[in-house]
Amino acid sequence: MKYFLWFCRIVVGGTFIVSGLVKANDPLGFSYKLEEYFAESALNLPFLEPASLFLAILACLAEVVLGFAVIVGGRMKLATACILWLTLFFGWLTAYTATCDPQGKYEVVVNGVKELRDVTCVTDCGCFGDAMKGSLGRSLTPWESFYKDLILLIFVLPLFFVSWFRKPRPSEAAGEGGPGIAFNTGGDDKVLLPGALILVALWCWVFGWAFFLWFTLTGLAGYLVIKRLAQGVKAEWLTALWITVFSLGFIWYCYAHLPLKDYRAYAVGKSISEQKALAKPPVNEIFLVYKDKSTGEEREYPGNNYPWNDSVWVATHEFVKQRVNVIDPGVPSQVQDFRLTDNDGVDITDDVLAEPTPVLLIVVKTIGEANTSCLPGIKTLTDAASTAGWYVYGVTATGHDETEAFRHEHQLAFDFVTCDEITLKTMIRSNPGVVLLKEGRVMGQWHCNDVPSLEEAKKSVE
Repeated sequence: MKYFLWFCRIVVGGTFIVSGLVKANDPLGFSYKLEEYFAESALNLPFLEPASLFLAILACLAEVVLGFAVIVGGRMKLATACILWLTLFFGWLTAYTATCDPQGKYEVVVNGVKELRDVTCVTDCGCFGDAMKGSLGRSLTPWESFYKDLILLIFVLPLFFVSWFRKPRPSEAAGEGGPGIAFNTGGDDKVLLPGALILVALWCWVFGWAFFLWFTLTGLAGYLVIKRLAQGVKAEWLTALWITVFSLGFIWYCYAHLPLKDYRAYAVGKSISEQKALAKPPVNEIFLVYKDKSTGEEREYPGNNYPWNDSVWVATHEFVKQRVNVIDPGVPSQVQDFRLTDNDGVDITDDVLAEPTPVLLIVVKTIGEANTSCLPGIKTLTDAASTAGWYVYGVTATGHDETEAFRHEHQLAFDFVTCDEITLKTMIRSNPGVVLLKEGRVMGQWHCNDVPSLEEAKKSVE
């Protein structure tokens, strides 16, 4: 039983540490995913949207701290109860995501009149952020995420029941970590700490990033130091405090700058042009089912050949459902929505991506939410870049009138073009942020807090 519990603790603890760190690497991106779930057309929890960033940080922090707690045996009754709740919650969330009907409707009342609106299905639960896409080429499907949570639950439940209901053996120190699983002894550390590091190393291989291992190694080193200096309950809480502060430092850095590891399609070194060229649209056959109002008979029609222009037929039939037959799923592109449109409605995307001269994009996702404190630095950079012959564009999802007022207020000499807001959220985790392109390849990215000088930016294209 002891060896099985050790194995469960290694699997659960190591997985929670990595899962939390993946999200902590991009806390803003995780908050965007929570906003999708909180939307009225999804879980209908719009009152939580303003708190999405706080909840995202809290969730990242909880996963990392609880993962370490399971490895070192700290406050196991509390830790396993929280982990069980999180596992069940994420399992429910992934099941909800997997079973969402994209053709579904929900009812709202507007000015006393009932309206039916389309349901929004979150296609990617965000369990491992963009890391799975960036390392393996695709993220887990909702059902795969659900099965992953079920498998994890198999290892969580024994830890929960033993921590809460097993009475301590005479050799165990009562009061240290609960009656079931106590704070680690030296013997426990010799098995659990190397085991956890091995599992985290495997996750590092999956995600192509050794940082998870170094973070875990540093966290456990701090735990061993604390254990030598303090004893009992004090050591447990000091360890929890150490991991909390260490994790918050990492989260803050990734939020105040940019993700330490960028797994997205717009990461430095990736070519937007090449990714667009590799895309292939899907080929589908669409069939529409209509019911004869007088006889109740249902009949299926090809989507491109049904009698929509027959007024008599339209009056006597009602739509029932749509069926899609996928002939070729195509090859999706994560940059397919990257389109830049000028104020005259002209698409300048291809020109920008083909330009051999460096192009600076000042990404201002939404004007109303922009951090204006870094605009003096951006103005200095863009003025110098224009003088040097570089192309400079502001990119926003905000309307023309508000954008022009913003441009004149801050004396920005470059013109703005428009792009989809979700694309801009994905492109850079800063509002505003600076993106440097050359021949469609991302040569540099800078957070609002790290706006470079022109000389620094030039080093990225040399």
